[in-house]
Amino acid sequence: MLNKKIRLVTILILTLIGVFIIDQNIKTLFVEGWRYYTDCVDLILVYNKGVAFSMFAFLDGWLKYIQLVLILGILAYIIYLREVCYAFPAGLMLGGAFSNIYDRFTHEGVVDMVYWHCGFNFAIFNFADVMIDVAVVWFLVLNFKPKLCKK
Repeated sequence: MLNKKIRLVTILILTLIGVFIIDQNIKTLFVEGWRYYTDCVDLILVYNKGVAFSMFAFLDGWLKYIQLVLILGILAYIIYLREVCYAFPAGLMLGGAFSNIYDRFTHEGVVDMVYWHCGFNFAIFNFADVMIDVAVVWFLVLNFKPKLCKK
């Protein structure tokens, strides 16, 4: 039982730290001035004061604290579940979430940089957002296919 919990926490923490480090290094490039433009995708610097599509930007400084409480709740719930199969996607999600919250404390907004405008204008996003989306899909698959979680 203890071995399973140690495995879960180890996978979760290592994945979380890995996503956080990768995302923050990418963001540093853009904060320091790197840009790239194409016909379909521009790599630019934007500070998002809200969440997806700038929703809840009106919450201003409170948003980072609300998100922090929600993320700590997710972390506690994943550890409570004690299912190792949730460790990696949880690490992806929490690494991305903590990285975006870190941006809110250091830059007063999330550093976004990938702007898709090929055929239609899409949201501007970052690596952390992609990892969070991958984690959500992974959780959905695990919930609809519980046999994938080895007991």
